[in-house]
Amino acid sequence: MTTTDYIINIALIALVLLQIRGSRLDLMTALRPVVLVAAAALYYLRGVPTSGNDLLLDVVLGGIGLILGIACAATTRVWRADDGFGYAKAGVVAAAFWIIGIGSRLGFEEFSTHGGAGDIVRFSVAHDITSENAWVAALVIMALAEVISRLAVLRLRAARTEQTGPALHAAQRATAAA
Repeated sequence: MTTTDYIINIALIALVLLQIRGSRLDLMTALRPVVLVAAAALYYLRGVPTSGNDLLLDVVLGGIGLILGIACAATTRVWRADDGFGYAKAGVVAAAFWIIGIGSRLGFEEFSTHGGAGDIVRFSVAHDITSENAWVAALVIMALAEVISRLAVLRLRAARTEQTGPALHAAQRATAAA
C-alpha cells in the first residue's frame, strides 16, 4: 500500500470517530464523506470494466455497500432539536457496520499486495472477472454505495423523526459542565 492508500483509509476511519461523536445533519456533514469517497474514486478509478462478470462483481459489491450503509444509518440515533436541525450520533453497532465496510476493503487490498494476488487471479479467471481494474471499480462502487445509502437514510430518518432532543453542542456543553 502507498502512503496515499493509508491516508485515504485513515480519513475513512476518522469518519467513524466523527459519527460516534455525533453531528448536526447539515450540508457540511453531508458533503464530507461524499467528497472523500469521490476523491478516492478519482484517485483509484481508471474506468469501469464491463466484460465478463465485471458488472456482476460491481452489483454484488455495490449491494454489500448498500446493505452496510443502510444498516449503519438504521442503527444510528437520530433526533430533531429546537434549532430545526436533525442530529445523528452513531453507537457501537453503527460504527461496527462502517468499520466492516472499510475493513473489508482494506483487508482485500492488504491480501492482494501481500501474497494473495495469485488467489485473486485464480478466482477472477474461474469467475470471468476480466482485470484488476474490475476489482478496483467494484470496491470503489461498494464504498460509494455505503456512503450514499447511509447519507440518504440518515437524512430521510431525520426528516421523518418525531424524536426530539437538545442540539448536540448544547448537550455536549451540559455534559462537560456536569
